[in-house]
Amino acid sequence: MITAHGLGKSFGETTVLSDVDFSAAEGEWWGIIGPNGSGKSTLLHLLSGIEKPTAGSVRLLGREVGSYSRKEIARMMAVLQQEGLAPSGFTVREVLEMGRYPFQNWLGREHEDPSERIEAILNRLDLTLLADKRIDELSGGQRQRAALGKVMAQEPALLLLDEPTTYLDIRYQQRFMDLVAGWRKESGITVISVLHDLNLAAQYCDRLLILHNGTAAGRGLPEEVLTEDNIRHIFQIDPAIVRHPVNGAPQVLITAGDARGSLKED
Repeated sequence: MITAHGLGKSFGETTVLSDVDFSAAEGEWWGIIGPNGSGKSTLLHLLSGIEKPTAGSVRLLGREVGSYSRKEIARMMAVLQQEGLAPSGFTVREVLEMGRYPFQNWLGREHEDPSERIEAILNRLDLTLLADKRIDELSGGQRQRAALGKVMAQEPALLLLDEPTTYLDIRYQQRFMDLVAGWRKESGITVISVLHDLNLAAQYCDRLLILHNGTAAGRGLPEEVLTEDNIRHIFQIDPAIVRHPVNGAPQVLITAGDARGSLKED
């Protein structure tokens, strides 16, 4: 589906990503994890084509990601940022309709009426009663669901999520991730998500890539990546790793007062 080889990115004299290899196959869910400043969001920006690499390449379905037109790439890939949607005067329904941009002609019209598809998404995300409300009238969790509805309306084959649960409480974090998981199961979409919460990453992702100081420090199954040695070395804490009692996913436990070193970010 998407492959990066020898990927690097520098801003002036500062190198933020160096020699990263990465590949996600169709239908996989990858989590990108690592400390603040490790290059997670930069990697996602390079995969999406928002940023151009200073070294290496990104290929989507065999072609350089930068060779696609805006509309071509929008038919294959959707990106959801951590804030989802900024407050605006658009209604929820109008926002979802914006997701149909890749299928519209220069007059903004589609060959087929998308209203039935839009209604199905509103219903699936429990947004039907909010369809005519403005985005600036919604809570953070509601806005994030509307943002998810927009990318669902886009019908991509690849979904990139940049810390999508950062501003959500624990209930809405789980609900959002469950909605993505259900969509993936139904459609076979490939998902690549930057996540701060290691336990969420272990619960939902098939595989993890861990970045440290701009380089790939490990990749593989959650139980292969989320080890005590890795967490201790990369995050500078002394963790305990336990198995989730329901699904066996590794879960990272911390102890108050065990953080090592200063608060200076990497």
